[in-house]
Amino acid sequence: MNTPDFTTTILVDQSPKAAFDAINNVRGWWSEEIEGHTEKLNDEFDYHYQDVHRCKMRLIEVIPEKKVVWLVLDNYFKFTEDKSEWIGTKVIFEIEKKDNKTQIRVTHQGLVPEYECYDICVNAWTQYVQQSLFNLITKGKGEPNSASTPRTEHEKKLETEKK
Repeated sequence: MNTPDFTTTILVDQSPKAAFDAINNVRGWWSEEIEGHTEKLNDEFDYHYQDVHRCKMRLIEVIPEKKVVWLVLDNYFKFTEDKSEWIGTKVIFEIEKKDNKTQIRVTHQGLVPEYECYDICVNAWTQYVQQSLFNLITKGKGEPNSASTPRTEHEKKLETEKK
């Protein structure tokens, strides 16, 4: 089934449990500045990156070693005119065994090409999943945002494009 929603997939040698635990360790791969809980059904957490992006997520589905779904309750991008982008969308992490490996498919359901943030968000999610989450699962250390971390290439590009 083809949808315009953003989707990316990684394949790792580690177990579904290791993948599930890493996904729920949001501070370990997305941002060290996450506020709130990120592991159980109905947990809510806030993400923010400087004054560029902030959002509030709720875990609406948690199936150990199989699936995690976040619902975007609130969102703000400094760089979009439509301040409602992302609100009501879902970030879905699906985990399954493929031969002797574990596949993690991440879909941001509702993040579609019509969104003003689409290209920047696709670049960001791709980096966070393909590099940071992958490294957290496979090497034990991700590459999350922190207050002292330099901006990523897509964030630098964003700031120059919007000037």
